[in-house]
Amino acid sequence: MYDLPPEFHFNLLGWKDDGVNLWPDVRVTVPPYADGLNLQHSIEYWLTLDLLHSEKVVNSSEADVMFVPFFSSISYNRFWNVKKQDENRSVHVALLQKLATFLRNQDEWKSSNGMDHILVAHHPNSLLDARAKLWPAMFILSDFGRYPASIANIEKDLIAPYRHMIQSYANDSSEFESCPIFLYFQGTLHWKDRGLIWQTLYYLLKSEPNVYFASGDAKKNGFKLSSQGMKSSKFCLNIAGDTPVSEVRKIRLFNSIVSHCVPVIVSDQLELQFEDVLNYSEICNFISPIDAINVTRSISKSEWTRMWLRNDAVQMTWQAISRWLPIIRRRIHRWRRFNNVDAPRFESLPLPLTLRS
Repeated sequence: MYDLPPEFHFNLLGWKDDGVNLWPDVRVTVPPYADGLNLQHSIEYWLTLDLLHSEKVVNSSEADVMFVPFFSSISYNRFWNVKKQDENRSVHVALLQKLATFLRNQDEWKSSNGMDHILVAHHPNSLLDARAKLWPAMFILSDFGRYPASIANIEKDLIAPYRHMIQSYANDSSEFESCPIFLYFQGTLHWKDRGLIWQTLYYLLKSEPNVYFASGDAKKNGFKLSSQGMKSSKFCLNIAGDTPVSEVRKIRLFNSIVSHCVPVIVSDQLELQFEDVLNYSEICNFISPIDAINVTRSISKSEWTRMWLRNDAVQMTWQAISRWLPIIRRRIHRWRRFNNVDAPRFESLPLPLTLRS
């Protein structure tokens, strides 16, 4: 892991460094991530914390991959429209450009063209101003919806889950009969170019018995009400999001899963997390809008009981990266061969690598 200055990570969360230590002592106290909707993109934070608690290699030549601990999503959410003093660019864009220049000048990047580097860009716009320079790296994304295939694709990048925004039920004892609502949806009924599907489903389902389909958002008590509704429901409707492959909306999907409300997904183009090891057809229903109610009502009690999933998103992300290592190595070897680049010779270079402000 690169040892970047705090301006790239915990300073963005309000942590004040002492000018000496680049990282907070997470054995004593862990700076909290931003609250509210910011939490849905917090995978960058959890992966970094996991590495700070882990034993890492001491030489870059021994590393399989190079993790870049830039909190790009919170940087974008908080500073994309905050102008940097005396400059005609935002604080976020300045950080991106500084990071891109630094990485591309490192021997580690040059030796692999950045193909063994990992950058988290979970918010779709968080790397917008640097992705053309950093695209050889593996991106950890929420979806591919706002990326050209030449920049991000399923062959080199990883889709990581949103953090769920509602209460978890780790020791849940709910049963089929204890959930009075058959099918549940609460959300924005008019959503960009995908709103037509949402409105069509509303008119199809609004008069169905034991179906809750209503407008709502994250404001006020939105998450609390949604949590209560999902927990009281057998099935939760997940409808195509604001880009063809993005979401359903995916934050709703993971809220459904942790509520043990079986997802009913209405989307024909969707990238899902960890699909190389998870068969989502075993825990979700994928259907067309016209079949939403008839197919779902045909599901038996035993099938519903089976469709529960619990997982550890952080560890599953690292495991997914490890499964990608042969592909990363192949890309690097081919790139070196085609570009007549020798294998790196920096065995004595210690980690962590430091970008000094």
